[in-house]
Amino acid sequence: MNKLLVALWLVLATAGVAAAHHSFAPFDVTTSKTINGTVKQVQWTNPHTWVWLDVSNAKGGVDTWGIEGMSPNYLARRGWSKNTLKVGDKVTVEIRPMKDGSTGGMFVQATLANGKVMKMTGEPTEP
Repeated sequence: MNKLLVALWLVLATAGVAAAHHSFAPFDVTTSKTINGTVKQVQWTNPHTWVWLDVSNAKGGVDTWGIEGMSPNYLARRGWSKNTLKVGDKVTVEIRPMKDGSTGGMFVQATLANGKVMKMTGEPTEP
C-alpha cells in the first residue's frame, strides 16, 4: 500500500510539470514587441530552441534577452536550420514579451540582415 501511494504521488506531481511545460502563462500573447540585437547564443535543442540577443538599452548599456522558440524538428519543417541564426548576426526579432516585463519572450519571427523573414509558425515547407 505504501508503494502505491508513493507511485500515485509521483504520477500526480509530474503531471503538473508536464502540463506547465506547454504553458503560455509567462508571455503576454495579446501584444508583440520588436527588438533589434546581436545574436549572443543559440541553443538548438529539444524541447524548445532558445536564442539570446544582446540588445541596447536606454541607459547606453546592453541587456541580454532570452527568447524561447519552437522545437528544432518543428522549425526545420519551416525552413530553419541550426545555422539560420549564428553568433554575431544582427537580427530584428518580433516576440510575445514576458508579462513581468523582464528581458525575454516567445519567438514570433526574425528578420535577418539580408531582409529574409523567418517565421516560427505557419505552414510546413515540406510536402
